[in-house]
Amino acid sequence: MTIKICFFLMLCALPAGFCVRCYQCASFQDAKGEDTCGAYKKFDRDTHIAVECSSEESHTPGSFCMKLTQQGPKGFIWDGRWRQVIRRCASVATTGVTGVCNWGVYANGVYWEECYCSSDECNSSVNVKSSMSLLLSASIMYFFY
Repeated sequence: MTIKICFFLMLCALPAGFCVRCYQCASFQDAKGEDTCGAYKKFDRDTHIAVECSSEESHTPGSFCMKLTQQGPKGFIWDGRWRQVIRRCASVATTGVTGVCNWGVYANGVYWEECYCSSDECNSSVNVKSSMSLLLSASIMYFFY
Protein backbone atom coordinates (compact mmCIF):
# COMPACT_ATOMS: atom_id res chain seq x y z
CA MET A 1 0.00 0.00 0.00
CA THR A 2 2.87 2.39 0.83
CA ILE A 3 4.41 1.79 -2.60
CA LYS A 4 1.15 2.72 -4.34
CA ILE A 5 0.89 5.95 -2.33
CA CYS A 6 4.50 6.88 -3.13
CA PHE A 7 3.91 6.11 -6.80
CA PHE A 8 0.77 8.26 -6.85
CA LEU A 9 2.57 11.18 -5.14
CA MET A 10 5.44 10.97 -7.60
CA LEU A 11 3.03 11.09 -10.53
CA CYS A 12 1.28 14.12 -9.04
CA ALA A 13 4.60 15.91 -8.66
CA LEU A 14 5.49 15.46 -12.34
CA PRO A 15 4.38 18.08 -14.83
CA ALA A 16 1.40 17.03 -16.89
CA GLY A 17 2.96 15.09 -19.75
CA PHE A 18 -0.32 14.68 -21.57
CA CYS A 19 -1.01 18.41 -21.76
CA VAL A 20 2.00 19.33 -23.82
CA ARG A 21 2.07 22.62 -25.75
CA CYS A 22 3.44 22.61 -29.29
CA TYR A 23 3.95 25.10 -32.06
CA GLN A 24 1.85 24.52 -35.16
CA CYS A 25 2.67 26.00 -38.53
CA ALA A 26 3.53 24.93 -42.04
CA SER A 27 5.91 26.78 -44.32
CA PHE A 28 3.58 26.29 -47.28
CA GLN A 29 1.01 28.40 -45.38
CA ASP A 30 3.41 31.33 -44.89
CA ALA A 31 2.55 34.50 -46.78
CA LYS A 32 4.54 35.07 -49.96
CA GLY A 33 8.02 36.28 -49.13
CA GLU A 34 7.78 35.30 -45.44
CA ASP A 35 9.40 32.40 -43.63
CA THR A 36 7.93 32.33 -40.13
CA CYS A 37 7.86 28.52 -39.81
CA GLY A 38 11.62 28.21 -40.26
CA ALA A 39 12.10 26.55 -43.64
CA TYR A 40 15.02 28.75 -44.70
CA LYS A 41 15.84 30.75 -41.58
CA LYS A 42 15.47 30.45 -37.81
CA PHE A 43 11.98 29.67 -36.47
CA ASP A 44 10.19 32.82 -35.33
CA ARG A 45 8.78 32.16 -31.82
CA ASP A 46 7.30 35.67 -31.65
CA THR A 47 5.03 35.05 -34.62
CA HIS A 48 3.63 31.76 -33.33
CA ILE A 49 2.03 30.83 -30.01
CA ALA A 50 2.27 27.26 -28.80
CA VAL A 51 -1.11 25.55 -28.45
CA GLU A 52 -2.28 22.97 -25.94
CA CYS A 53 -2.37 19.68 -27.87
CA SER A 54 -5.56 18.54 -26.16
CA SER A 55 -7.40 21.79 -26.93
CA GLU A 56 -9.65 22.69 -29.84
CA GLU A 57 -6.96 25.07 -31.13
CA SER A 58 -4.78 22.13 -32.09
CA HIS A 59 -5.17 21.11 -35.74
CA THR A 60 -4.04 17.57 -34.86
CA PRO A 61 -4.68 16.53 -31.25
CA GLY A 62 -2.01 14.48 -29.54
CA SER A 63 0.24 14.00 -26.56
CA PHE A 64 3.59 15.10 -28.04
CA CYS A 65 5.09 17.42 -30.66
CA MET A 66 6.55 16.78 -34.08
CA LYS A 67 8.58 18.64 -36.66
CA LEU A 68 8.72 17.45 -40.26
CA THR A 69 11.37 18.86 -42.59
CA GLN A 70 11.44 18.11 -46.31
CA GLN A 71 14.12 19.32 -48.69
CA GLY A 72 14.47 18.83 -52.43
CA PRO A 73 17.75 17.88 -54.08
CA LYS A 74 20.10 20.61 -55.28
CA GLY A 75 18.83 22.16 -58.47
CA PHE A 76 15.27 21.01 -57.72
CA ILE A 77 13.97 24.56 -58.32
CA TRP A 78 15.49 27.81 -59.55
CA ASP A 79 16.90 28.94 -56.17
CA GLY A 80 18.82 25.73 -55.55
CA ARG A 81 16.75 23.87 -52.98
CA TRP A 82 13.12 23.66 -52.01
CA ARG A 83 12.39 23.29 -48.28
CA GLN A 84 9.26 22.80 -46.27
CA VAL A 85 8.78 22.61 -42.50
CA ILE A 86 5.65 21.47 -40.64
CA ARG A 87 5.34 21.80 -36.85
CA ARG A 88 2.35 20.36 -34.99
CA CYS A 89 1.02 18.09 -32.27
CA ALA A 90 1.06 14.36 -32.92
CA SER A 91 -0.54 11.28 -31.43
CA VAL A 92 1.41 8.53 -33.21
CA ALA A 93 5.12 8.53 -33.95
CA THR A 94 6.18 6.45 -36.94
CA THR A 95 9.30 5.53 -34.97
CA GLY A 96 7.20 4.42 -31.99
CA VAL A 97 9.08 6.65 -29.53
CA THR A 98 9.55 10.33 -28.83
CA GLY A 99 12.83 12.18 -28.37
CA VAL A 100 14.25 10.85 -31.64
CA CYS A 101 14.41 11.79 -35.29
CA ASN A 102 13.88 9.51 -38.26
CA TRP A 103 14.94 10.39 -41.80
CA GLY A 104 14.95 9.09 -45.33
CA VAL A 105 14.78 9.95 -49.01
CA TYR A 106 11.67 9.65 -51.18
CA ALA A 107 11.90 8.11 -54.67
CA ASN A 108 11.90 11.61 -56.24
CA GLY A 109 15.05 12.56 -54.26
CA VAL A 110 13.34 14.67 -51.60
CA TYR A 111 15.02 14.27 -48.19
CA TRP A 112 12.69 14.10 -45.17
CA GLU A 113 13.24 14.16 -41.42
CA GLU A 114 10.58 13.66 -38.72
CA CYS A 115 11.44 14.56 -35.14
CA TYR A 116 9.22 13.80 -32.14
CA CYS A 117 9.49 15.26 -28.64
CA SER A 118 7.35 15.43 -25.53
CA SER A 119 8.12 18.63 -23.64
CA ASP A 120 6.43 22.02 -23.98
CA GLU A 121 7.41 23.98 -27.10
CA CYS A 122 10.11 21.45 -27.98
CA ASN A 123 9.33 21.50 -31.71
CA SER A 124 10.65 25.05 -32.01
CA SER A 125 14.30 24.11 -32.13
CA VAL A 126 16.56 22.27 -34.51
CA ASN A 127 17.53 19.75 -31.85
CA VAL A 128 14.76 17.67 -30.31
CA LYS A 129 15.02 16.93 -26.60
CA SER A 130 13.06 14.26 -24.80
CA SER A 131 11.09 15.02 -21.68
CA MET A 132 12.79 13.86 -18.50
CA SER A 133 9.45 13.60 -16.70
CA LEU A 134 8.07 11.18 -19.28
CA LEU A 135 11.26 9.13 -19.28
CA LEU A 136 11.12 8.96 -15.50
CA SER A 137 7.45 7.97 -15.59
CA ALA A 138 8.11 5.23 -18.11
CA SER A 139 11.01 3.91 -16.02
CA ILE A 140 8.88 3.84 -12.88
CA MET A 141 6.03 2.09 -14.68
CA TYR A 142 8.46 -0.51 -16.06
CA PHE A 143 9.94 -1.07 -12.61
CA PHE A 144 6.56 -1.64 -10.95
CA TYR A 145 5.08 -3.76 -13.72
